[in-house]
Amino acid sequence: MALEIRTLPCLSDNYVYLLHDAASGETAVIDVPDAAAVEAGLKAEGWTLNQILLTHHHYDHIDGVAALNAANKLAIIGHDADAKRLPKLSSALNEGDQVSIGQEAGEVIEVSGHTIGHIAYHFPASKALFSGDSLMVMGCGRLFEGSAEQMWASLSKLMALPPETRVYSGHEYTAANAKFALSIEPENKALIERVKQISEARARGEDTMGSTLAQEMATNPFLRAGLPQVKALVGMEGAPDAAVFAEIRERKDNF
Repeated sequence: MALEIRTLPCLSDNYVYLLHDAASGETAVIDVPDAAAVEAGLKAEGWTLNQILLTHHHYDHIDGVAALNAANKLAIIGHDADAKRLPKLSSALNEGDQVSIGQEAGEVIEVSGHTIGHIAYHFPASKALFSGDSLMVMGCGRLFEGSAEQMWASLSKLMALPPETRVYSGHEYTAANAKFALSIEPENKALIERVKQISEARARGEDTMGSTLAQEMATNPFLRAGLPQVKALVGMEGAPDAAVFAEIRERKDNF
């Protein structure tokens, strides 16, 4: 049975995710910007929290950990390389390690670029990827600490996951990301249709999380930096993929 996933908005544009295994009753949360939002979500579902899975050290992903843990005494899991910048960890993991929620195992993937030591969690049976601020829906995170080469390598790992994998990222930036994507590929028919769908969803007050990796690879300019047609559109025919990615990232920074 796949994990039940609940998307909880908090702060101005953050998301946290509750992951629940119905058979065991175990529940985890991905990142904790705000403890109250998590507690309200748990109460609404009638779930008991067991563990916190952290993606990276930025305050808008960890600020609620202390308050949440004080009430619940939870297992706190994060990347060993980032342990000094995270709340005190119960388990410090590395790429290739696994986490478990009930009977489902999740894979830890290092995705440095936005920060050094950023990790994502992939749950194959539930076809779900929790990517924090690495791969965003229709975008990717700014390069605050890592290089373009590091981020391109990280995104390439994620592109190798099954195409039906659903992407759950840390922020609701999708509409702005989609507008930028059109500046790179204005004639991409799949992108034009997706921009329309995103606009309609946001007008209804819906979140835009859970797009498939296949959709991202067809419309997200940061995942398309290796394609000849995209290289041509940015005037970099024949350039290395990572260099084209760097150009697209710089354009987004100044968009």
